[in-house]
Amino acid sequence: MRHVLSVLVENEPGVLSRIAGLFSGRGYNIETLNVGPTLDREVSLMTIATSAPEVVIEQIIKQLRKLVTVIKVVDMNDHVAVEREMMLAKVGAEGDKRAEILRIVDIFRCKVVDVSPDELTIEATGDRGKLDAIVALLQRFGIKEIARTGAVAMKRSMQ
Repeated sequence: MRHVLSVLVENEPGVLSRIAGLFSGRGYNIETLNVGPTLDREVSLMTIATSAPEVVIEQIIKQLRKLVTVIKVVDMNDHVAVEREMMLAKVGAEGDKRAEILRIVDIFRCKVVDVSPDELTIEATGDRGKLDAIVALLQRFGIKEIARTGAVAMKRSMQ
């Protein structure tokens, strides 16, 4: 089962290496990883998406908590959370295709962030399902390049 882990860490060199080493050393897979600053300059927030049985997720969380640079680990699957990803997709958009692609962009509330005579680069933000749906619709136009950020997540306020 897929889990999204929110990991507060000290903002210092080598932290990412230690966490990646923990995953690789034990054969755990990181599906996506995002790291960014928090309001406290001394602390960063990592959002790690991984898939594994519940027992393995518990082991991962326990191992993360043992690392000195880890301040807090929260499994977002245990909470009601907001989860988003961002995606850039470069799509072939020649002739008649362009109008249909722009309708998809409008329906999914995406943005066109770059235009050329035969391509559009689309920015989309949303949960993983929404981005997968956009990719599925755009594939018939020829996706030439795609970049996705992976998950970022935050607990909802009303819990």
